[in-house]
Amino acid sequence: MPRETIITAADVPEPDGLPATVETWAKLREDEFALRPRHMSEMVGQRKVAERLAIAVDAARKRKEPLGHILLDGPPGLGKTTFATCIPRDLGVTLQIASGAALAAPKDLMPYLTNAQESSILFIDEIHRLPKAVEEFLYPAMEDFRIDVVLGEGAGARTVNYALRPFTLIGATTRSGLLSAPLRDRFQIREHLEFYSVEELTEIVRRNAAKLRAEIEDAAAVKVASCSRGTPRVANNRLRWVRDYSTSRGTGHLDLPIAEAALHKLEIDELGLDSQDRKYLATIARVFHGGPAGVEAIAHTMNAALDTLVDEVEPFLLRSELVVRTPRGRKLTARAYEHLGTTPPPGEPQLPLFK
Repeated sequence: MPRETIITAADVPEPDGLPATVETWAKLREDEFALRPRHMSEMVGQRKVAERLAIAVDAARKRKEPLGHILLDGPPGLGKTTFATCIPRDLGVTLQIASGAALAAPKDLMPYLTNAQESSILFIDEIHRLPKAVEEFLYPAMEDFRIDVVLGEGAGARTVNYALRPFTLIGATTRSGLLSAPLRDRFQIREHLEFYSVEELTEIVRRNAAKLRAEIEDAAAVKVASCSRGTPRVANNRLRWVRDYSTSRGTGHLDLPIAEAALHKLEIDELGLDSQDRKYLATIARVFHGGPAGVEAIAHTMNAALDTLVDEVEPFLLRSELVVRTPRGRKLTARAYEHLGTTPPPGEPQLPLFK
């Protein structure tokens, strides 16, 4: 039975003022979603890291040698992948991207290593998830640019030494403590990424609003940045939401009232806390009288997954000095009570409000 075409690009209605050609739509989508900087000189924030990496890149380019292996660690959304994509552009070399979770066996890594060009970059995201066998298979590839391939089985098996073209491995991880010491020590350059300031995030919001063809006022950019948890990825997501809200409920211009209304719709407060964050604080205050309380007890009370609280909710609350971890469990600070608009329970000494 012959197949019939269900829909084509010609069947898509043409938006007002825009031609419905495939090339035009592809260009619009590419421009809209390419918010990442293309070169390290264009990056905002992480200046010390960028300066050190720029020196290493410049030295490798002048000596015409492969760049040393690089390990980038830090919380999600701070720019590890951005650095990994900017470095090959600054070097003028090719890039291959893999995920540690997808490399289940050495054979999964083989195509990346054998196809690597001279001085090219191999980027492995979440490198701490590499299985032990794959990790050990990487050791000679990183040090001597060679791999040992076993052909055959049993007594007739033989080992073939395969020479690789010199390449650079960039590893990114959110949990560097899970990396084994032998793998960690094979990276010549190790950089930790820190959270961004409100001023840096404000500049990122301004730049990306221009890339999204949205006019944003300075006050609105500051508002979005201050509610973004010090993370560019969160800032970009909330900027997109404010733009969508303005397109739907406003004129498309991003001013402070629109930004405040959009963030209120998301239930984001002035510190960047969402409804789940506030529920976590309120549970400790109401049920556990401010703590200390074990995280498992809090998770059961909230009917939430333990991993969600530990990996998603608590890190920002701890960094914001709203919660502290004590030997007996989690405990609210005076700042948390101030933010919730409640008073600490009587008779219990409270942790101070840090300024």
